Amino acid sequence: MDYLDHLRKDPLLRRLLVNAESIELEKQENICSWLCASIISQQLSTKVAKIIHGRFLDLYDGKEPSVSQILETPFEKLRGIGMSNSKANYVKNVALFDVEHGLKAAHLDKMTDNEVKQYLLQIKGVGNWTSEMMLMFAMARQDVFSSGDLGIQKAMTELYSLEESQSKKLQKDMTAIAKNWRPYRTYACLHLWKWKDPL
Repeated sequence: MDYLDHLRKDPLLRRLLVNAESIELEKQENICSWLCASIISQQLSTKVAKIIHGRFLDLYDGKEPSVSQILETPFEKLRGIGMSNSKANYVKNVALFDVEHGLKAAHLDKMTDNEVKQYLLQIKGVGNWTSEMMLMFAMARQDVFSSGDLGIQKAMTELYSLEESQSKKLQKDMTAIAKNWRPYRTYACLHLWKWKDPL
């Protein structure tokens, strides 16, 4: 069954999917670089994040850096492109973790979603949200749900008329609704984001 057919069984979600086209998930091979880009973009507008990530790549002639290149980059250089102290440290943490424990796609592919999350949470600077985004966008896992994502919260609050007042209750209600989307929760999230931010 096509994932759209499955998701359209939800009468409210179906409203967004009437004329929707299938979205393809694409795996990324350079997990370290992807995590660094994700950390750089945290709590920034898309425009600002793109600028700073571009400066980051410019440090390496516009190409994705190797782990050793990141570790060899002086801290001051990372700060100089607009990274905060904490983000510069977190980027270094990711590269060091790759060297000491491994972040190769082939290694992570053998793990369950939960095992990947627990593995990544060992890295200071990587939290639940970042690990969930990595599972979706870097590892192309098709059944990931991020109840803590503000975009998903806003979309589901509007679509399902949920109460926003209590964050824990909201996330519990969202998770309960999303159970009906399994095993395609990633795709549901992608369409919810697209609906709220079509650009």
